[in-house]
Amino acid sequence: MTVGIAILGSTGSIGQSTLDVVSRHSDRFQIVALSARKSVDTIFRQCVQFAPQTVAMSDENSAQTLSERIRNVGLNIEVLSGERGILNIACGPAESIVNGIVGAAGLQPVIAAAKAGKRQLIANKEPLVMLGEYIVQLARKHGSLLLPVDSEHNAIFQCLPRTGCFEREGSPQITDEMGVRKILLTGSGGPLRTIDPDKMSEVTPEQAIAHPNWSMGKKISVDSATMMNKALELIEVCRLFSVSHEKVEIVIHPQSIIHSMVEYLDGSVIAQMGRPDMRIPIANALGWPERIESGVDAPVFSEIADFEFAPPDPVRFPSLRLAREVAERGGTAPTVMNAANEVAVDAFLNYQIRFDELFPMVETAIENVTIDDEIDLERSLKADDETRAFCQTLLINRSLSSQAD
Repeated sequence: MTVGIAILGSTGSIGQSTLDVVSRHSDRFQIVALSARKSVDTIFRQCVQFAPQTVAMSDENSAQTLSERIRNVGLNIEVLSGERGILNIACGPAESIVNGIVGAAGLQPVIAAAKAGKRQLIANKEPLVMLGEYIVQLARKHGSLLLPVDSEHNAIFQCLPRTGCFEREGSPQITDEMGVRKILLTGSGGPLRTIDPDKMSEVTPEQAIAHPNWSMGKKISVDSATMMNKALELIEVCRLFSVSHEKVEIVIHPQSIIHSMVEYLDGSVIAQMGRPDMRIPIANALGWPERIESGVDAPVFSEIADFEFAPPDPVRFPSLRLAREVAERGGTAPTVMNAANEVAVDAFLNYQIRFDELFPMVETAIENVTIDDEIDLERSLKADDETRAFCQTLLINRSLSSQAD
């Protein structure tokens, strides 16, 4: 019996890696549905290869173009459009949902799939940052299972005891009985780890997205350069595994071979190692609790010169300090941080702000947007909207100021 898989964001790096793993296990998995924003050519090729029942495009013009191309080659595939189409897939017939939608846009599909009791493979960290506790409780209520695909969180999951993580549905929980002292969350430090801090204002989008180890989308690559990705992951760890931020240590590991570690009370440290290839955590989550082939070879340790570790520079990476403050504050603060960062990164990639202006925009939003101590879906969405509007105002004012000069 095959398991039906739906991939949200199938044309991105996570989606394409998932399809690669699925293609190696056609006897075990079947692609039921795919979704994308507007990459018609890529998703059309995926439709021809995997013949899903349903495809959704969030961009309606792209959906119309795709529908015509599918009809012209005689494929029997339903094409949906807009946010409603994505949500229909999230709660549709597929047993497992792979959520690879980047940013806050992935929030509503995660909630829809949780309410439908789906097994969810979550690769996008933003929904759990924005509304982690709510999503975990929702998953428990409806019998949904949340499996981390983000490489660091999947590594933590692999380092935990095989029994006891899922005493009930929801997310893998770290309990006192496990004897966990702390989590060591590793990060490469990104492409700008050794650049002169005085040169940060000169960093171009091309430099920021040139990650030395990972092949990722532009937004995530910029987050890696600022280590905002690690800031968001810190909050995600707290929400997903039910631990406090004091129990999480961030470690720079430039080789990206050790993806995270768990330290136990007896002094043991268990590390998950592997090549920097997202097919490994994807295969782990798809096959869980079994191990399945990912298509990735294990590291050859005789070819690895050394393992380097260092604490992150708080001056170079101020987002890590802010993340702990935001995690401590709770409420809608993580939503504000995430929304401000999304606007800032988009502005940087479009040459509206400098690289060294990314963090100040996020910090300014945290200081000025009203933070609600209570958190639910309505409050989170409101905070997201207000933050984006505030940051857009900052961008407009900056542009007007530049023109005046």
